[in-house]
Amino acid sequence: MTVWQEAPIYDRLVTERGDVPAQVRQEAEQTLRGLEQLIRPRAASAGPHTQQAQQFPPGR
Repeated sequence: MTVWQEAPIYDRLVTERGDVPAQVRQEAEQTLRGLEQLIRPRAASAGPHTQQAQQFPPGR
């Protein structure tokens, strides 16, 4: 059970406005994937020092 399930106001807001935190999280993950695709090919050609600096945590 999450904190939000214990807060009826959250359910009402989700019904009225949509699940904004979930939408923001989805957009952020999409942006991160796009940036990773742009950065990784360049990092591979730039050498090992750049690759170490460009590591991203998985799924975040």
